[in-house]
Amino acid sequence: MKRILSVLIALVLVLSMTAFAEASDMAYVQEKGVLVVGITDFEPMDYKDENGEWIGFDADVAVAFAESLGVAVEFVEIDWDNKVLELDSQAIDCVWNGMTLTAEVTEAMECSVAYCNNAQIVIVPADKADEYSTIESLAGLNFAVEAGSAGEAEAEANGFAYTPVKAQADALMEVAAGTSDAAIIDSLMAAAMVGEGTGYEALTYTVPLNSEEYGVGFRKGSDLAAALNDFFAAAYADGSMAVWAETYGITAALIPQA
Repeated sequence: MKRILSVLIALVLVLSMTAFAEASDMAYVQEKGVLVVGITDFEPMDYKDENGEWIGFDADVAVAFAESLGVAVEFVEIDWDNKVLELDSQAIDCVWNGMTLTAEVTEAMECSVAYCNNAQIVIVPADKADEYSTIESLAGLNFAVEAGSAGEAEAEANGFAYTPVKAQADALMEVAAGTSDAAIIDSLMAAAMVGEGTGYEALTYTVPLNSEEYGVGFRKGSDLAAALNDFFAAAYADGSMAVWAETYGITAALIPQA
């Protein structure tokens, strides 16, 4: 009887500690004084300027949100395929990097409301764009996609042959080097990095494969998601989000916040 009682008490303590952790994520972050943000190198959302500082729409908004909590911000590059593990282990406090709100993401994380529209889009060499203007024409190509990304999910859904790489930027390099025929990346990244006047002038984008929305992910049960939703609403109302969006050329993709 005593053993059963001890087990029950231990179970109650574990459940209580779990509930406390979930309800106190904001307190945890404020106590340690820093919001650790998991990202990848993804222009125009999170990327480094000439001084090595992280900038971008997501980076700027994350800095402002951290300030509203009274804490500093720290950006940590993560393996996108391990984002949930990084979050649950408390190596990071949130995933804020143009993250598509898929069913898998919303089941594994406490997510903010959607703040930006996006699509997965096919990247090919510009001199071959006319050959690959429909989904049917893409059969037989070998794609490069970021592991664990919405791009990988689209490759699987369409039955494309693909090679997973660490980041979307790596997928672009694969196509530029000719080691992959095509890539699938976010349309916002394509607009910033592909075509005339960019680092990949010889590449272009052709077929959009879907439509999707971005959100920010926190640990399941975290009260930081609701705090960010309130911050989004206030920043949209006072015009701050519009300024950040214009700075990084994503105004048309911004979703109104209530």
